Formats: sequence, structure tokens, C-alpha cells
Amino acid sequence: MLNLGCGTRYHADWTNIDFKSSDKNVIEADLNRGIPYPDAHFDVVYHSHVLEHFARPDAERFLKECHRVLKPGGILRIAVPNLEPIAKNYIAFLDKALSGDKMAEANYDWTLLEMYDQCVRNHGGGEMKNYFKQNDIINKDFIRDRIGYFFDLMTEAHHVRHRLPSWKENLKKMLFIDKIRKAKQALKKAIPGLRYRAIGKFRSSGEIHQWMYDRFSLSRLLKDSGFTDAVERNALTSFVSGWAGYDLDTEPDGSTYKADSLFMEAKKQ
Repeated sequence: MLNLGCGTRYHADWTNIDFKSSDKNVIEADLNRGIPYPDAHFDVVYHSHVLEHFARPDAERFLKECHRVLKPGGILRIAVPNLEPIAKNYIAFLDKALSGDKMAEANYDWTLLEMYDQCVRNHGGGEMKNYFKQNDIINKDFIRDRIGYFFDLMTEAHHVRHRLPSWKENLKKMLFIDKIRKAKQALKKAIPGLRYRAIGKFRSSGEIHQWMYDRFSLSRLLKDSGFTDAVERNALTSFVSGWAGYDLDTEPDGSTYKADSLFMEAKKQ
């Protein structure tokens, strides 16, 4: 069983690969260059929130690599951000926001971030990170329902970073930040285009979403890549025997790790 682009979610029973290794159980490999295993080598290939980071033409090449390393009858399982509920929410909250509904307006603002932010951002965290800086997030229940425990993770991280230190520590921090700001301004004047090169480097760093999928477009892409029997799943259901016990799409309490996901599986004939 092969887990591609695993990040920090891996299982010792699997072969786990990522662009950078974070553990002895994770093999480092550049998936842009293909999957470093021979044909018909695995029974299962799995990747979560990886496909959307490939440009659209590269996504089919990547899925064909998944097809190549699978044995006949092998299973491919994919999780990606699900465009369909985002699009439905956008229409629903747009109409309500136009009528003056403030909660709908807040949900509309968040839905636009889900739709666009990770495609267009030029710095880590993008506008989503800024959204969590609000003192009072009135639609927190809606966001928590959309992104699960990530909401608590992001809001807690912001509060921890912004707890006030002593006045001496705060003064040192302010002076240090001021020095950094002035140094950056001097660099921008001295080296024309520095900001644009930094943005270009960030946008190729792997955080950016290059495309989004729904159940129709993903099943069609799977078919075009050689797979059959594409079927939508949830975090717990799978062709893979004992899937729920691996806790790759779920937390130990059974909740979904990426609540905004589209889960889909297909087979190699």
C-alpha cells in the first residue's frame, strides 16, 4: 500500500512518500518526476490533498503514474477539496447577503476564501490566516463545520502568537521588527523585482492549489487516466480492507480529518 504526499499522516504498514521526509517512515521523492517504483507493484495507492497541487495537464500524468504502479485489480483512493459544496454555498449565501443577512455575509466571505484563496495567495496562509485574526468570528460554527479541527488549530495558533509579553520583551520585538521592515525596504530599492521573485518562489513552493475538482470532473479524469469503477466515498468507507483502522482520513475519535474533502476511489482493471 502506497501513501503519496503523506505529510505528517502516515502509517507504518504503508510505503509513505513525500517531497520532504519528516520521519524515518517517510521516503523522500519528487513526485513531479514520477513514482519511483516499478509497474504493477502495489495493491493500493492513496493520496490526500495532493492532486489539486498539480497543474491540470500534470494531474492526468500523475494519475497515470498511480495507474502504472498498481497491480491489476488495484485500488486508487483520492481525497481533494470538494468544489461542489463550495459553489452551492456561494450561490446560497450570495442571495442572502444581498438581502442584508449579516451571518450570510460572513459565510459568503468565508466561502470566497475557500474557493479562491489557496489558488491566488502570494504568502503563507494567505487571506485565510488574516480571517482568523478577527477578535470575534461570528460564523465560527459554520467554519468549524466546513474545515473541522483546523478551525480550532488556526484560531488557537493566532491567540498563542499574539499573547502579550512583558513590556521589555515587547519593546525588543518591536525594535527587531522595525529593523527587519527597514532592511526589506532597502532591499526592494536596491534590487528591482525582488518582491516579484519572492512571490514567484512562494507560488512554486507547493502551497498553491492549481485546480479544483467535483465528483463529475474527478471521475472523468480518473476514467481518462485508465481507471474504472469510480465511486464517491466518505472518510470511513472504502474498497480497502480495514481502511478505517489506518486513521488516514480520520482522527482517532472517528471524525473526518479534512471535512471539506471529496473522497473518491477507482480500480485498475
